[in-house]
Amino acid sequence: MVNAPSIVRPILTEALRMPKITFITPNGERHDVEVENGYSVMEGAINNNIEGIVAECGGACACATCHSYIDEAWVSKLAEMDDMEDSMLDAAFERKDNSRLTCQIEVSDELDGLVVHVAENDY
Repeated sequence: MVNAPSIVRPILTEALRMPKITFITPNGERHDVEVENGYSVMEGAINNNIEGIVAECGGACACATCHSYIDEAWVSKLAEMDDMEDSMLDAAFERKDNSRLTCQIEVSDELDGLVVHVAENDY
């Protein structure tokens, strides 16, 4: 990028920018991380060593160990959960109205700024 014309630099910089997601762990630690578009929120947590996202099934929606609470300001901005996720959340500890499985949320530019409160998944 050193030799790129100045008009190209902003375009390249914009293309490299990734959505930022804030994870707040059960003990209150805040982690602001960048996650690549197309990844799941769970993959972003795993890739950034976010404590509390266990992801035993690796993102197959076959457990509830990536359970988190989506900040109320963001709940309506996410795609609707499907029946499988809804059913799997029945196995989650302390399910709430804003509970989601992070393996089922795909990261996109529209989720830049998303705040995720990690649930107690180490039970």
